[in-house]
Amino acid sequence: MDEHLLTIRGVSKSFVQDDRRVEVLADINLTVHTGEFVAIVGSSGSGKSTLVSLIAGLQAPDTGVVEFDGHKVIGPGPERGVVFQNYSLLPWLTVRGNIALAVQSVFPQWSKADSAAYVDKFIAMVNLSQAANKRPSELSGGMRQRVSLARTLAMKPRLLLMDEPMSALDALTRAVLQQEIARICTDEKMTALLITNDIDEALLMADRVIPLTPGLGAILGPSFVVDLPRPRDPQVLFHSPEFRELRGRVTSHLLEMRQTSRLTLKSARKLPNVVPRHGTKKKAEVPSA
Repeated sequence: MDEHLLTIRGVSKSFVQDDRRVEVLADINLTVHTGEFVAIVGSSGSGKSTLVSLIAGLQAPDTGVVEFDGHKVIGPGPERGVVFQNYSLLPWLTVRGNIALAVQSVFPQWSKADSAAYVDKFIAMVNLSQAANKRPSELSGGMRQRVSLARTLAMKPRLLLMDEPMSALDALTRAVLQQEIARICTDEKMTALLITNDIDEALLMADRVIPLTPGLGAILGPSFVVDLPRPRDPQVLFHSPEFRELRGRVTSHLLEMRQTSRLTLKSARKLPNVVPRHGTKKKAEVPSA
């Protein structure tokens, strides 16, 4: 894991909101090694999805540079696969059709037989063989997210980007999919970057957890190495003293970052330029008896 697959240096990003420019990310610096699973934890509105878009090449940074395998990212590419929160499936295609379309776009030289066998492999990998001919409207939320994951994995990306892929799922489905993704990434020796607001999810899946400061002008905090054995059974892991200690450290740091962010915002807040009127007030007239 010595090779730097992803490098981000001095990246900032801002947007125009209400006729003024608002900085979302400020001076982001990050290195992800080949074969590493990194989780970035942050609250809503902290710029997590913006960071994924910058890495995927869907947006360009205002300052700084994003490099993938030593080359500057200037646009999207199949070597960086993204699993979105909203599935992004084509409703008129079946499970097999959605995955096959992605495979054909990346491997157009393959024969129909080779392509079909390859698609079936990834459908089986996410346990959807019995639903291969169903359309998205016939699937549950968890099944749709499995299709989205299989489609991305089938494109053989060198970096798997996941933008809160399980936040809209029920607790049971989410737990199952967490295990499934962690298993696949381990078995396939994939490099992965997970964006999440769930500390337990990050610690369950990742090799390294990095907090993102809340609010505008977000920056990355220090890395927390998750040196816990795999596979990680949540029923066992959540009662582990090592897990609880690590969880406490990450939580404490996030709370400190939030408090610092609030104090900085409060000190930077401008007071209205109000000057009291000078002179004496006119005394109220007392009616004569």
